[in-house]
Amino acid sequence: MTERTHAAAHRSHRHHHWRRDVVELAALFCAVAVADGIANLVVHGPSGPALLVASAVALLVTAAFHTWWARRHSHAPPPARAGRSDTGAAGPATAPAPAAPARSAAGSPDDGATAAAALWRMRTTVRDEPGSLAALCTALASHGVDILNLQTHPLPEGGTVDEFLLRAPQQLPPAELTRAAAGAGGRDTWIERADAHDLVDTPTRVLGLATRTALDAAELPLALRQLLGRCTIHSIPATSLSGRPNVGADAPVEGVLEATVMRLRDPSGGALTVERPHLPFTPTEFARVRALVELDARLGPRIPRSQDVLTLPEGNEITVRRADRSDLPAARAMHDRCSERTLGLRYHGPVADADRYLDHLLSPRFGRTLAATTASGRLVALGHLLWDGDETEVALLIEDDWQRRGIGSELLRRLVALAVEARCSSVYAVTQSSNTGMVAAMRGLGLPLDYLVEDGTLVITARLDGAPAGTGLPHGLPRAALNAQRQQADSER
Repeated sequence: MTERTHAAAHRSHRHHHWRRDVVELAALFCAVAVADGIANLVVHGPSGPALLVASAVALLVTAAFHTWWARRHSHAPPPARAGRSDTGAAGPATAPAPAAPARSAAGSPDDGATAAAALWRMRTTVRDEPGSLAALCTALASHGVDILNLQTHPLPEGGTVDEFLLRAPQQLPPAELTRAAAGAGGRDTWIERADAHDLVDTPTRVLGLATRTALDAAELPLALRQLLGRCTIHSIPATSLSGRPNVGADAPVEGVLEATVMRLRDPSGGALTVERPHLPFTPTEFARVRALVELDARLGPRIPRSQDVLTLPEGNEITVRRADRSDLPAARAMHDRCSERTLGLRYHGPVADADRYLDHLLSPRFGRTLAATTASGRLVALGHLLWDGDETEVALLIEDDWQRRGIGSELLRRLVALAVEARCSSVYAVTQSSNTGMVAAMRGLGLPLDYLVEDGTLVITARLDGAPAGTGLPHGLPRAALNAQRQQADSER
């Protein structure tokens, strides 16, 4: 701004103050004249004292009403903005929870009410039009529900999938939440219990999963499961153990999204299939999954290189570390030193092609493997934690000369610790009923165990969530494991 403009503004400001002063002075003289007239009327009138008291009461009532009105409207919620802009984003986003409407309707809960509240994850589809999200939030607020987190997933065919993390009163049934969403225009509503892990916002969770995947190739299936919630992940090798191409092992580089199924190319060869029958995937979720898979492909094979040195009761030292496909020659040499009985207890039958089977077991894509080596570097034991759909299998192979020395129990304890870290609900071992060593190692965990014996094959399930035993085995898993083992044995014969 130039000096001339400054000077003009200063003159205008000075004239404005002069006019305002004149007006204020005239108003003051008028007020004095009015006050003098009223005073003469009150003092010399017949009802002067009564009129004076009535005037004082009127002033007090007016002041009290003004104070109440000011306090009420100073705490009013801000007016709602039109359209879906009340989410803070027009595309796929994670927004801070619009919790003010819920709290204003339900009141500020005290510490006891918050402690008794239940966490829910709810997803519903609404029309992509102004006010749709506001109507949904208002409907939830009318039931005393606090919205802690919100994600929006735009759909290519129109509409938007809104995913909420809710804190609801403990006594409020989930069916009531579903009805509230439906009454506000929501459709295809899905709801399930949430826990403290879901309190982390989505960008933070994705960055954490990407970090874990970057440090360990075995983390990719677990990262996908934690990102998507309840889902089943299958890693299909390019070829079977017999060398024949596997059906469904091919997938385009960009991947395929088909409602409740995602298919992507596995960086280690073959394909990754992610299924969630109860809830279709959105393009936003597909993009996140594809980004994690691309990160895994760029980083290549990798495992943590940490190791622990343990002293056995007899005084010998062994080293426990993570193993991968680079340990295949040492694992094959250990196979050659093992007796047929030891191999039969581990693989439930003769193994015609140990090289291919070991290559599958040592792949980080199918689980995690621990190796026990002697001070000279000789591999004497392997422990496997294998991802099998929604459940997890543990398996041990100990060289004959090193059995009954506590190595198996130590490996099993560490495998279970890895399963707990991966938030697995249970682990199971498939062995023969005559394998007393494996039975003793599972019992030594001190966890609730379930046993299933069928045709001489024993399935032992250890529950990691501390649930009481006798509540049944994981749905469909032990029989599926038994069938897979029988088919494998038949093909190798």
